[in-house]
Amino acid sequence: MVEKIEGVKPTRMELLAIRKKKELAKNGHKLLSEKRDALISRFFEIIDERMRVREEVREKLKDAYRSLMEAELSMGRLKIEGVAREVHEIGEVRISSMNIMGVLVPRIHWEMREHDEPPYGFLDTTAKLDVYWKKMREAYKSIMKLAELESTLEMLAKEIEKTKRRVNALEHIFIPRLEATEKYIRMVLEEREREDFFRRKRIKAILMRRQNEERGG
Repeated sequence: MVEKIEGVKPTRMELLAIRKKKELAKNGHKLLSEKRDALISRFFEIIDERMRVREEVREKLKDAYRSLMEAELSMGRLKIEGVAREVHEIGEVRISSMNIMGVLVPRIHWEMREHDEPPYGFLDTTAKLDVYWKKMREAYKSIMKLAELESTLEMLAKEIEKTKRRVNALEHIFIPRLEATEKYIRMVLEEREREDFFRRKRIKAILMRRQNEERGG
């Protein structure tokens, strides 16, 4: 006797429906597995890029601060601080997005103003401060690139985790459940066919016996 599964109608139509669902689930599992693998591959590529940009930021900041110290020796700390207080805006940051395997990740763009000129006057400053400004501007670009990469990694990590959960749910819950249901329906139908076969066989034997008895009578 086949153990009954509650809520399942063991019919041929239901068997076909279960097989179709199983096929869709396996196709979904395959596509999600491919997406997960592609996301993980891209994730590690960005990790490598982040390490490179981090080192780039560190070197650019170190170089820029070295130039700042030279400007400070030339102009004096108070003058440098006065110039800094006069700087109110150095450009505009725009944020757009890029699609990576269905995940929208940020893209940061920094637009300099006034033809990339330093945001201070040249009358009471030295060329050493201009050097600092140019180096710091390049450092800003790398810092924004690093922020972009950090945000991208965070969003990809969340999507990878979500995709992993879906793959695991299909692989360990939904597909095995559908396979068990398919097996149950198939066994019930086979059992019914065997019962029908033996029933027909008994009926045929009874009819033949009656025919023989009638002929003998």
